[in-house]
Order: sequence, then C-alpha cells, then structure tokens
Amino acid sequence: MAFPLHRYRRLRLSESLRAMVRETTLDPADFIAPMFVVPGEGVRQPIPSMPGIDRVSPDLAAEDASELAARGVLSVILFGIPDHKDAVGSPSADLTGPVCRAVETIKAASPATVVMTDVCLCEYTDHGHCGVIVDQSVDNDATLPILAAEALAHARAGADVVAPSDMMDGRVRAIRDVLDASGYRNVPILSYAAKYASGFYGPFREAAESTPAFGDRRAYQMDPANVREAVKEILSDVEEGADMVMVKPALSYLDVVRAAKEVTNVPLATYNVSGEYAMVKAAAERGWIDGKRVTLEILTSMKRAGADLILTYHAKEAAEWLQGR
Repeated sequence: MAFPLHRYRRLRLSESLRAMVRETTLDPADFIAPMFVVPGEGVRQPIPSMPGIDRVSPDLAAEDASELAARGVLSVILFGIPDHKDAVGSPSADLTGPVCRAVETIKAASPATVVMTDVCLCEYTDHGHCGVIVDQSVDNDATLPILAAEALAHARAGADVVAPSDMMDGRVRAIRDVLDASGYRNVPILSYAAKYASGFYGPFREAAESTPAFGDRRAYQMDPANVREAVKEILSDVEEGADMVMVKPALSYLDVVRAAKEVTNVPLATYNVSGEYAMVKAAAERGWIDGKRVTLEILTSMKRAGADLILTYHAKEAAEWLQGR
C-alpha cells in the first residue's frame, strides 16, 4: 500500500516553516492590561493572590502604562478602589476619584495609550453588588442612571473607551444616550455583553475589594451553562449601540467566544480573568508547568477561538516574551 501523498510533518520541521504557515498569531497590540487604581501618590500595593499585579495610585499607573506602551501594549483598562463607599456607589462618578485622575495622568504621560474604564458599581458600593439594592435585590432600572453618570465622568476625564461590566439590562443604551446628549458621541462603548456568574473572579474581588456582603450575583450575571443566551445578550448590546463586545471569563468559555464571533461583525474581546491568571502563576511557581509556554498557549487559544482583543494580567510579561526580551 502506497504511503499517503501528504506528509504533514514537512511543514513542521523548523521554526521558520512553522512560523510561515501559522494560522493564529499573538501580538502585544492584542492585549488590554487591567489596572487597579487607588487614591494617593506613590502608592503600590501588591495583590497576594495575583503575583506581579499591584494596586497603584494614578501617578504610578501612568508610569506602568508608559512601560506597557514601550513593550507594544497600547491599551489599559482601569478599575477604581475609592477611599469611601456608599449604598448607591456615588463615588463612581467622582471626577477627582482614582479612575478619573488615572485617566488624566496616563493620557498625559502616554498619549498613544488607549485608556478604557470599567463602568460598574461593585467597587463603589458598601454592599459589593453591581447596582442599587431594593428589598435585598439589585434594582436594574434604578441603577442605570448611576452607571450612565459614571461613564460620563470617565468620558469627561478623557477616557478613550468606556466598558460597562454590570450586566444590567439596557445599560448600553442608557450610557450611549447620556454620552451623546453630553457631547461625547465619539466615545466608544466596549460592553461586557456576556459576563458569567463565575468562580474564576475570586482574586479580582480581593484586589478590587468588591466581594458581595450578602448573596451572590447570579440574578444578574449569566448562568455558566448557557450559550444561546450569550448570543442574545451580545446581539442586544450591539443593537443598543455597543461598538465592541466582550465574553468573560475566557478560558472555560471559548465556545462562547466562537459563537460570538460567528454572529457579530464588531470587534470581540475576551477577559483572561484573575482566577485563570492565579492558577497559572501558582502552578508555575511550584514547577508543575512551564509558565511561559502555558501562558502563551492559553492566550493563543483565545485568539484562535475568535477574540480580537484579550484583557489579560499577563499583558506585560507576554509582550516581553513575544518580543524576545
């Protein structure tokens, strides 16, 4: 019996050949680096469950963004931890708060950096939920104007993109209407369109001090078992005016990323979340895996599934690896 005509190993024999025919490639410009910003100056607070990630004051956020830009990572997304919280998250719209200050300092230090801001109330409420509480439940409609005010404050500070992550119904339209009416028609919205009620968020909640004081977020974040519902959420947000959409988390939801890619024609992001990052770091520290190799393989899988952009805490180190530093 004759040997098969095709020998697939022919194109795998050297790195040059493999690179020539590679279907999916990673670039530092694909990455969006999350940053946790706090009030003050000269503040850098390591986050124990996320080795290599710190809470930083606005001045150091600008330094970090400049360093990322030098490595080709031209996008960051800001999460704020205020010095006080209340029941309705009113510090979220404070123009003197850490997020607005960080927007200003980053844009001054690194004008080429695309500064995105997370729009949610969980970091700003004293109960840790993503909206206004009425009768022990998050009131969707009462939350919308507060989210819109937060997005408007970020736009006024100079944010390039606002990114609502709260999962309230109708929040994209509410934010779009307020931005447009206030003269910010050109500020894009990146919607966390399919955000699941996931167990992978634990380290983030430590970093952002946003663990709910009671209950959980399953009444407004998505059931991890559902894909068709994610498609509906994504299409609704695009219809409401989202310029980009996101699937969160990433690693256990690559099928959702693929489904989103097939139904949309807007840029698609996915969030390589804190728990995914922490697992890789913990295993690598113990010598159980090759951290660099596994990280790049994971990020490649997200691009391969259809993500155009990846929010990842690995952004800095992955950029260095890709550039051969």
